[in-house]
Amino acid sequence: MKHSALFAALLLAACRESVQPPAAVATANDPQLRHHEIRLEQLPAPFATESAGNPPIVVHQPADAALHLPPGFHIGVYASGLDDPRTMLLTPAGDVLVAEPGAGKITLLRDANHDGVAETKMNFAGGLDEPFGLAFNGPWLYIGDVDAVVRVPYKAGQTSSTAKAERLTPLPSGGHSTRGILFDRSGTKMYVSVGSRSNVSSGEDTRRAAILQMNPDGKGERIFASGLRNPIGMAWEPAGGALWTVVNERDGLGDDLVPDYATDDRDGAFYGWPYA
Repeated sequence: MKHSALFAALLLAACRESVQPPAAVATANDPQLRHHEIRLEQLPAPFATESAGNPPIVVHQPADAALHLPPGFHIGVYASGLDDPRTMLLTPAGDVLVAEPGAGKITLLRDANHDGVAETKMNFAGGLDEPFGLAFNGPWLYIGDVDAVVRVPYKAGQTSSTAKAERLTPLPSGGHSTRGILFDRSGTKMYVSVGSRSNVSSGEDTRRAAILQMNPDGKGERIFASGLRNPIGMAWEPAGGALWTVVNERDGLGDDLVPDYATDDRDGAFYGWPYA
């Protein structure tokens, strides 16, 4: 629950100009918290309607704004003033590393008195190219840049890195730019997610719309899973040990459809593969 509150707090800080969250309401049977069930057979066919564009519009926080939370949950701003924060990694010392693709850097946040607010914000590493994925393995911090996997030396408690990032392997650049990184339990294999360049075009680089497997030094690369338009998050399922990923699938399928659904056995939102 602590990590969930931290994640929500960082998202909140990234999306509003004020560093003060609105009041929180946490009551049992809150009518504002509703359950919605959407069944596949109730959805229209793809392209049945024109897709509508409805991007978000940032406005100032209304004076009477309130966040409705389940009982037992709380929310607060952990850190603000970040540039497009996307991925977080908890360090062995309890600090939080945040990838900021817009600023091309990794920021370290420290909550020394454990009050839920990061009093210290330090530039851990800069000069990166849209960094996203973060992972520790051995004495290294691995970083997924838009065009390569790089790494810098890391020691527990370290607050900044002056070392030049070591480039391990190039990656297809552009398009969907997030490059996630995950290591297996033994630390001997690295998994890197690479999104497609387009929405649904064929004939792209086979290393795109895929999860790549390679050694920690970037060698021995092979395609571990393919047919994934834009895999973002990766994690190991604790019971069976399968690799799970969340995929941003095709959009533009119609005004009454979410971005893709199960049009065949491979199209959907969540995938899992046996660990190997």
